[in-house]
Amino acid sequence: MMPAHETYDVIVIGAGAGGMTAAAVAAAEGLRVLVIEKTAFIGGTTAWSGGMVWIPANGKMKEAGLSDSVTDAVQYLANTVSEPANAGLRAAFLARGPEAITYLETNTEVRLQPVKAYPDYYPERLGATAGGRVLEPVAFDGTRLGAAFARLRPPLPEFTLLGGMMVNRLDIPHLRKIGKSFGSTLRSLRLISQYALQRLRSPRGTTLHLGNALAARLYASLLARQVEILFSADVEDLVAERGRVSGVTLRHGSRGRAISARRGVVLATGGFSHDAPLRKRFFPTAAGYVSATTPAGTGDGLKLAIAGGAALNTEATSPAYWVPVSLFRRADGSRGVFPHTVTDRAKPGVIAVNAAGRRFVNEALSYHEFVLGMLRDGNGEPDRPFYLICDRNFLWTYGLGRIKPFTWNYGRYVRSGELIAAESIARLAERIGIAPSSLAATIANYNAHAREGRDPEFGRGSTTYQRHLGDISHKPNPCVAPITRAPFFALRIHPADLGTAIGMKVDAHARVLREDGTPIAGLYTCGNDMGSIMNGNYPGPGITLGPALTFGYIAGRHLAEGASVAPNAATASA
Repeated sequence: MMPAHETYDVIVIGAGAGGMTAAAVAAAEGLRVLVIEKTAFIGGTTAWSGGMVWIPANGKMKEAGLSDSVTDAVQYLANTVSEPANAGLRAAFLARGPEAITYLETNTEVRLQPVKAYPDYYPERLGATAGGRVLEPVAFDGTRLGAAFARLRPPLPEFTLLGGMMVNRLDIPHLRKIGKSFGSTLRSLRLISQYALQRLRSPRGTTLHLGNALAARLYASLLARQVEILFSADVEDLVAERGRVSGVTLRHGSRGRAISARRGVVLATGGFSHDAPLRKRFFPTAAGYVSATTPAGTGDGLKLAIAGGAALNTEATSPAYWVPVSLFRRADGSRGVFPHTVTDRAKPGVIAVNAAGRRFVNEALSYHEFVLGMLRDGNGEPDRPFYLICDRNFLWTYGLGRIKPFTWNYGRYVRSGELIAAESIARLAERIGIAPSSLAATIANYNAHAREGRDPEFGRGSTTYQRHLGDISHKPNPCVAPITRAPFFALRIHPADLGTAIGMKVDAHARVLREDGTPIAGLYTCGNDMGSIMNGNYPGPGITLGPALTFGYIAGRHLAEGASVAPNAATASA
């Protein structure tokens, strides 16, 4: 259906976390809002993500008895985002992030809880915390969406169990202990029983966690406020009158139409991860063309804004946020992209090697830092091969990529070519095109120290963040164990992006700026369409969703206020 009205107060383009936040806030403030989404689903890449939201000094921390301050956060960012660019936007984020969370919990369906033990990614740097800055969505019952549940983008199937059951972080250790711990077995059986009942009335599990829960909560907020959502529609152009963005022209199927926006338009289309020309323009050659984001992120918002006179913020240390991925084919023939974020790389008994069979990075670093290591090692060479190497003990205990722990029949992954297996390290090296002597020397050098839980080459397991991602039950180092038991396995990994960091220049009100620093009246942005306030750095879990929710909130509130701010009075930009 086409929109019911010719004129709205606010039009939001894109239904990811940032766009839905802007829409929910504007609607909560009493405005008539239209959301235009190019796909058939709500949620964007957020629905596939871990759903972590990084907000320093948030009120939830205080409620949980965790200490933090804006002063500490400023110090931490000064030690992780050293570039002066976007300092004003970081200040706005720190000042208004806690306010945004309080507002969303008071006025929408969004509910978040602090992750008490989740360190910042550089815990050794001044101002870091061991947990609480990152918030996660409270589990959500998808049946509350009614028939609209079918419009929520499903999670990646590789991150579910039994064909559609989502599990939260706290359930995973218990599922690994089925048959070993009475309490864990009971908890796991209860989860499975609940899921079985849900499948009687739904094509997938309805107990939602992680980013799927966050997307569902925002979606529920839009539905509760009667926000109109137009699916499968393309915005062709922004409409401007007397120097102000006042609406859009769109196409829905074969029909075109112009829709007016009294207050303004918010661009939240998810960046340009899947636009080949923009990737070629901004990404290093060694990054290739693989993305872990949904295919809808083709730079639509950036192209609309640039045509309207917007400036891009290209002052980024990195043009994207990175993650290593493995590629595979699903049973239906579609290509799968598995992001290796926290499930395997830091666990004891796996290493990463380059095309020469040598380790090139500390495997327990953040996914962003890990890929920076890949890009440095790639030295501009596209499609340079990298592999994760492990043995049978590791594969059984922790899994590898989409291969889950306790997988008896891993042969189908070998037959498909996704997983390479061999009875010896030398034979494994031959099968992946590495000199056997080189890989054997790498394994031998690693094992010599790993037996004692040490990694003198890269210091793996040396920080609280790395140990947090390891296996705390493995002693003496939760991140280090030898690779000894045949068969041995290799899984090819590729550098990929989790989202783009280059985007539109904005001011502290989330208004899009021209090259001269003046705001384009009526045009706002948030999410990955907005230039990274972290300049492409990745200080902690949820530093994409934290700013997305904060600046979505800022945009919604500023649109509701309808303030007319002089162009030179509010340009706290990059």
